[in-house]
Amino acid sequence: MAEEIINKIAASGIITVDLEAYYPKEGLMEFDLKPFLFMEMVLKEKDFRQQLKEHNWQQYAQKEVAIFCSSDAIIPRWAFMLIATYLQPIANEIIVGTKQDLINRLFIKNIDAIDFSALQDKRVVIKGCGDLEISAFAYLEITKKLLPYAQSIMYGEPCSTVPVFKRKNN
Repeated sequence: MAEEIINKIAASGIITVDLEAYYPKEGLMEFDLKPFLFMEMVLKEKDFRQQLKEHNWQQYAQKEVAIFCSSDAIIPRWAFMLIATYLQPIANEIIVGTKQDLINRLFIKNIDAIDFSALQDKRVVIKGCGDLEISAFAYLEITKKLLPYAQSIMYGEPCSTVPVFKRKNN
């Protein structure tokens, strides 16, 4: 008589959270100020305003946009404000920063939408491997959000985890 094979991982009650499911994947764009600068170093207000008027803003419609400058120029604060007047009516989200800053911001937004109460007193594994490069930022944010709920937090795969947190019973 053959013995029944039992999947101990499935029976353990461990819940896996895959951060790839919350990774902002589509519609990420950058707006680099460098091409709008004189000699890629100096912002001339009149020229800058004219270039903005002539720019194709529709490419940013329904996108998430990070505004930054890839040259080492000093950009006045009002320049970002002026760009916002063009982007705000058409873009989903705009920030000042790099594409990674944008990804981090959207990650927080996506993580904040999770109903963590469903993970109350559960053993949770934050999946560690995948197809996307998930930043340490995202792992830190999900851990902060899970701490008040999870009985334990682990990193990795259910079959091979690194313990991160375990609630002490009083």
